[in-house]
Amino acid sequence: MQCSLGLQKASAVLYTAANAILAFVMINEKYFEEFPQLKTERLLLRKQELKDAPHLQQMRSNEQVMLYMDSDRHEDIKASEAFIARNLESYEQKTGFFWDITAAETGNYLGDIILRKIDRTNFRAEIGYTLKPDYWGRGYMKEAMRAVISFGFKDLGLHSIEANINPANTTSRELLLKMGFLKEAFFRENYNYNGRFLDTEIYSLLERDFIQQ
Repeated sequence: MQCSLGLQKASAVLYTAANAILAFVMINEKYFEEFPQLKTERLLLRKQELKDAPHLQQMRSNEQVMLYMDSDRHEDIKASEAFIARNLESYEQKTGFFWDITAAETGNYLGDIILRKIDRTNFRAEIGYTLKPDYWGRGYMKEAMRAVISFGFKDLGLHSIEANINPANTTSRELLLKMGFLKEAFFRENYNYNGRFLDTEIYSLLERDFIQQ
């Protein structure tokens, strides 16, 4: 009888400890109640809104920007409005965050950055980013990425963040490597876009590797 009670108590302690661990590592859902603005020295990252469609359309119709995006260009405002509407719906469904990158002093639109495909089982998400050519080479994207990655790990509760790029996009690869990402995989012709089978490179960053930078 005493042995049975002892096992029950031990089981209860283990169950409580397991629940405590699970509670500690859960995704922080409060950020889906109020969208998180992120600030850096030069930038303000704010929620993407329908009013931003003209800026988005201008950027995503640019040949330089879309060269390695492997997605359709936004030929008109309606395409950008539909894109933003899907992003807003993703946030409402608690699967992604979509920020506009703006200049902190002037409010000028520079680009966008996202954390999407929030995987609550594995505490993982995918990062994506786009910047207007006028602002390339000034360190803006690195600054924005650092803010979003820090939010993902320290506030949201992610364990890892991945990035999916076209292997020909050397600029994006170099940026990821500078941020501490490591190459995880190379998939041959795994993506069909406009009748062409394209290769894909996957990079990932673990929380502990980001903290140690």
